[in-house]
Amino acid sequence: MTRPTPKQQAPELTFPVVGGDPWNLTEQQPEHFTLIVCYRGLHCPICKKYLQQLAGLLPEFQQLGVNVLAVSMDSEKRARLSRQQWDIPQLTLGYGLDQAMAKAWGLYLSKGVKEGEPKVFSEPGLFLIDGSNTVYYAAINSNPWGRPYLPSFVKAVDYIVKTGYPARGELV
Repeated sequence: MTRPTPKQQAPELTFPVVGGDPWNLTEQQPEHFTLIVCYRGLHCPICKKYLQQLAGLLPEFQQLGVNVLAVSMDSEKRARLSRQQWDIPQLTLGYGLDQAMAKAWGLYLSKGVKEGEPKVFSEPGLFLIDGSNTVYYAAINSNPWGRPYLPSFVKAVDYIVKTGYPARGELV
């Protein structure tokens, strides 16, 4: 399994977006960063809380020049239900992430074991990508818990932007 490495080009990433045009990482032009949050899907109550918190922090991220979006392997129908049931209309919400792309991003894949879970879905990941599509930060989880705490992450991004703090973790 590969994983995105800081200071290296990010892997390809394209997917459809609920209510919008298809999204492609190489077409992004953020002032500072693109924040990509990979979530498990509609079946995950922890993802619901995480994306609701993320949606609430959108103005702070936008002030810092960070474009924010979330994506899962869910179908369009399930992504639309997530947007509606979780009340996150302002969050760019992608769907249809395929297994090959999930693996290229180093995401763990799980088999559905409970009612309502898809046959296969990705576990969470959070990636901060700079304006040249270079990986700045990556957090990859094998379960729904242990994700970066978003209010602290906003403060970290603020510090990065203000001080020019370099990406770390490039030695593999």
